[in-house]
Amino acid sequence: MNFKYPSDTDLRKLLRFETDSGAIWLGERRMVLMHTAGLAALREDLLSSIGPEHTRRILTRMGYASGICDAEYAKKVRPGQSFQDSFMVGPQLHMLEGAARVTPIQLTLDVPAGQFFGEFRWDHSWEAYAHLQKYGVVDDPACWTLLGYASGYTSAFMGRLILFKETLCAACGHDHCTITGRPIEEWPDGEAYRMYFTDDSLLEKLDALQMQVEALKSSLEPVNQGGQLVGNSVEFRKAYVLLQKVAETQVAVLLTGETGVGKERFARALHELSNRAEAPFVAVNCAALPAELIEAELFGVEKGAYTGAHTSRMGRFERADGGTLLLDEVGELPLAAQAKLLRVLQEGEIERVGGETTRKVNVRLVAATNVDLEQAAREGRFRRDLLYRLNVYPIHIPSLRDRPSDIAPLAETMLARFCALHNKRLLGFGERALQMLQQHDWPGNVRELENLVERGVILAIQGGWVEAEHLFQNQPELNHTGVDAHGNLAHIPNADDDDLSARILDSGRPIETIEARVLDLAVQRAGGNLSEAARLLGLSRPQLAYRQKAKQSANSPIMKNKNQAPDSK
Repeated sequence: MNFKYPSDTDLRKLLRFETDSGAIWLGERRMVLMHTAGLAALREDLLSSIGPEHTRRILTRMGYASGICDAEYAKKVRPGQSFQDSFMVGPQLHMLEGAARVTPIQLTLDVPAGQFFGEFRWDHSWEAYAHLQKYGVVDDPACWTLLGYASGYTSAFMGRLILFKETLCAACGHDHCTITGRPIEEWPDGEAYRMYFTDDSLLEKLDALQMQVEALKSSLEPVNQGGQLVGNSVEFRKAYVLLQKVAETQVAVLLTGETGVGKERFARALHELSNRAEAPFVAVNCAALPAELIEAELFGVEKGAYTGAHTSRMGRFERADGGTLLLDEVGELPLAAQAKLLRVLQEGEIERVGGETTRKVNVRLVAATNVDLEQAAREGRFRRDLLYRLNVYPIHIPSLRDRPSDIAPLAETMLARFCALHNKRLLGFGERALQMLQQHDWPGNVRELENLVERGVILAIQGGWVEAEHLFQNQPELNHTGVDAHGNLAHIPNADDDDLSARILDSGRPIETIEARVLDLAVQRAGGNLSEAARLLGLSRPQLAYRQKAKQSANSPIMKNKNQAPDSK
């Protein structure tokens, strides 16, 4: 087969080195550089401790998983090409990753018909070399990890299990390795090899079912002893301990925090931890009710109280009798409703709109707000006497950005719940996705995280990973370092970088002039705030000050005179 690989520049751009974070990425997958001597030592320890059969299975499975990961990129890295050309991305990635030099000999594939036959030559296989160095020439092929990779990559492409075998191996004394792959059913002894790929399938299915059962239980019983309150950060634990201490009392509780931090979930957890757990929990969003209907909704209405009141009906206080009532966005209550609410807290009784008698209610009140009630009281928008009644036991719920260690467990919990809800079987979050979740600022807090995870579950392919592209859209590509055509570490700009650089060169202006203009523009956009200007430029505050000082020195008359040529005498 006379095959010439296309340029692998696009694949090298997938490989990037982030020296600041200490990570190496191949697309969305985190990679690591390891010495072949270290891998050889691991291989030796496995062989001596658990024997060749189990070692082969472990190394084959490791390669199989790597092949599946690379197949995800191969399917989308070169759109518009033939399926066979897309398939050849795999051998190029295998070479880029340092496994071996791969030369196609024969390749026939037909995905709709499920037909595949491939034969490839490997030169300089690291695995054959490592095995040969330790054990000398052996009788059986030894490139188990590389075979697993080829099988995993091809199986992911074909949608069925493709088994590769070595017909020649450098560890057996040959000058190169040769592998042949076809569907496992077409090998006479194929079933004997299935254990290397699917031996854990039953355990995986049981594990998946268990995850779904737990997710469904959490949906049916969302607040059992804390319910969907997930977190172990110091800030979260402080709030949760306060919640536990007040749960068995009857005092009113004020929950404060930014929008989306989970105030209603805290209120539900408080209810479930209290001795009112068997009674109703009623939540009402005060900001969502029209001002003219708030009193009727909270306190009920008698028949004929106003036009349209054809029957008497209970309000939220009566529905929550014996249990807990959450008044969310309590700062939005009109002043008239605030006065009635104060009476309920003081007397423990309500009067329906249009009614002439009072009714006793036994309600635990929980108020929640994302506004500063003290400031609202100073401005006359909130009754100060009501504030004193509500603020007996305040609990501040931290924002998600203040509890970054809780992001991953929260996301994993939500992932299990949404997988069960949308009937999805997913492997989890990709490493790049988890990194971006940790780096996000979370203006919408837990609610925003929940929305992103649900979107990710919906967009991810069945049996795959939730990737960064499923969670975040229109994110600018990070500056990165890759490898050039000669394998050297080099910055590889994206298309926008190239376009910007070309326009700067075409302008004919000195680079010092361009830099000075960019510095001035950043300071102007930041309104003179140098810290903000530094952030816009991706610099530290001292770095910006240094550059500004250098710019001013370059423009000073003294420096200009020094830079001028001396007069000829």
